Amino acid sequence: MITKRTKAREVALQLLYRSDLNPKLSEKQVREFIDARLLDLKSREFAKLLFTSTKELQPQLDETLAKSTDNWKLPRMAAVDRNLLRLGAYELAHQKETPVEVILNESIELARRFGTSDSPAFINGILDKVRQTERPS
Repeated sequence: MITKRTKAREVALQLLYRSDLNPKLSEKQVREFIDARLLDLKSREFAKLLFTSTKELQPQLDETLAKSTDNWKLPRMAAVDRNLLRLGAYELAHQKETPVEVILNESIELARRFGTSDSPAFINGILDKVRQTERPS
């Protein structure tokens, strides 16, 4: 069963992907995309927070991800993987109320649904390195 927060993460990922391919995505297009896919206000607000915050912090997130990847440059990654990593890195660094396990599991599940067969392991490995710097045990 897909929870409301899982669906909101999915919508945020889709928007990040769309924005990556079309950087001139307007605020109205973002709102319409979210409103068409999420029915309740809390889910809409969460999806918008994830999307807008990840976009605003993208330079810092990309820097964090670059330090956590060996032999991979973000522009060379598949667009789904790149944006899923950004979303996961944002949550790890800035959504402290969300347990690490939830963020990692949700990211891996989204990678299974939207990425390639290699995406789940790839996402897990990199986000685990990010976790070690953002939320050390």
